[in-house]
Amino acid sequence: MNQHKVRNPRTGKDDYSFPILDNATVENRCKQLRINQLEWHKNGIEHRISVLQRWKIVLENHRSDIIDALTIDTGRYAESVLETQILFNSIDRWCNTSRLFFAEQIIKKSAIPFIDIHQEVVPYRLVGVISPWNFPLLLSIIDTLPALLAGSAVMVKPSEVTPRFIEPLAKSIAEVPELAAIFGYIAGDGQQGAALIAHADIVCFTGSVATGRKVYAACAELFKPCFLELGGKDAALVFKGADLEHATSSLLWGSTVNCGHSCLSIERIYVEESIFDEFLAKITAKANALKLAYPSVSDGQIGPVISEKQVKIIDEHLKDALEKGAILHSGAGHCAEKGGGIYCFPTILTNVNDSMKVLNEETFGPIMPISSFKTEAEAVALANGTVFGLSAAVFAETWEAAYRVGQQLEAGAISINDAALTAIIHDGEKNSFKMSGIGGTRMGPSAIKRFMRQKAFLVKKQPVASPWWF
Repeated sequence: MNQHKVRNPRTGKDDYSFPILDNATVENRCKQLRINQLEWHKNGIEHRISVLQRWKIVLENHRSDIIDALTIDTGRYAESVLETQILFNSIDRWCNTSRLFFAEQIIKKSAIPFIDIHQEVVPYRLVGVISPWNFPLLLSIIDTLPALLAGSAVMVKPSEVTPRFIEPLAKSIAEVPELAAIFGYIAGDGQQGAALIAHADIVCFTGSVATGRKVYAACAELFKPCFLELGGKDAALVFKGADLEHATSSLLWGSTVNCGHSCLSIERIYVEESIFDEFLAKITAKANALKLAYPSVSDGQIGPVISEKQVKIIDEHLKDALEKGAILHSGAGHCAEKGGGIYCFPTILTNVNDSMKVLNEETFGPIMPISSFKTEAEAVALANGTVFGLSAAVFAETWEAAYRVGQQLEAGAISINDAALTAIIHDGEKNSFKMSGIGGTRMGPSAIKRFMRQKAFLVKKQPVASPWWF
C-alpha cells in the first residue's frame, strides 16, 4: 500500500507516514458506521451521553500522547495543550446541552380541530467531517461531538499535513466499543476527502475558500447538505478612549497566536487617528518582546509555520506590501529557516492600502497591518470592506460604545474589548457572513440541530370526515 509522507515543521524533514486508503476501503468503513448508527440512535440520548463520558475518562490515559503528537505535527506546545483541554470541556458541555433536544415531545393541536401534530427528530445517518491543519484536534471534533449526540455516526478526515494525532486518539476510541462502532478517523488527502463526501449523508468542512468551493459543488451535485466554515480577514477597530495597554496585548495575541494560523486571527487593525502613534508604539514594543519557539518548543511564543505551502503565501503578501510602500516596524519582512523549520516573527506594517494582498487576501500568518481612521463611519466602512465576514473586534472607552459599533459590522462573531474570543468561547451562536462560510451555527446549543431532520406526524385519531374531501 502506498504511503503518504508527513513533514515535521520544526525540522523540515519527512519523518512520519500513513497508508493511503483506496476509495473502496473508505466506502466500506462508511457503510459499517452507517449500519451501526441505527443501534446508536435507538438506544437514546442518555446512552449516548454515558458512552461519551466513559470516553472522556479513557481519554485521560491518552492525553499526553495526543499532546505529543499535536506538538510534533504543529511545532507548538501551549496551543496543543489548549486544544486537548477544549476537547474535555466540550464533551461535558455538549452532553449537558444535548438533553434539551430530546425532551418528551408535546402533542400539539393543529389549526384543524381533529388533527393532532406529533413531532420527532431523525438524525442524519452518517456525518462526514473534513478538518484543517491549523488546529488539528479541535477542528476535527467541533462538529463531531454534537453530531454524535444527535444520534449520527461520524467519519472524520483530518488534514494530511497534521495527521499524527489520529493514532493516539483512535486508540482511545477503540477502548470504548460502542463509540468505535459509530465514530472513526481516516488519514488522507483530497482523494479520501472526496470519497468521504460521496459516502456521507451530510458534510462539515473547515478550510480554505478555494477548497470549500469544491466541497460545496460536490455536495450540490450529490444533493447533500453541507456546512462550510471558511477563511477570514478579521478586522479590529480601536477608538479613542480605549485602554491601549489592554487593547495592544489583546490584539497581539489575537493576531499572532498559533503563528497567526487561525481563520479568526486578526489580520487588519484600524486605529483612530488621534491615538494611532501611541497604539503603534505600544504594540510594536510588545511584538518585539516576543520570541520564536526555537531551538526548543518551550523557548518562545511563536512556533514555526506549520504548512510549507503557507510559507509562500506569507512571503508573497509581505513582498507585495513592502514593494508597494508598506513600512516595517517589527519582523524581517519575510519567513526564515531555522534548524530546518521555517519561522515568521510577528510583523507589524503601516502605510498599507487596499492595493496590497495583505489587506485583501487571507494571510494566515502573524502579520499585523495597521491603518488609521478619522471617523466611526470610516472605521466601519474599512472593516466591512472585504469579501469575508467571519469575526471582528472592537475596542472603545466603554463596552456599550464598542457594542454599538459592533452592531454595524458584517461578521458573525464580534469580540468586544478583546480579540478572537471565539477561539476560546464556543457557547455563542453565530453564522459566517459573506464568503466566510455557509450553513447553521456550529457553536451554541442550536449547533446540534444541524444534524437532525424534523418529522411531523399529522394524526387523525377519530374517523371524522374532512370538509375538503370530494
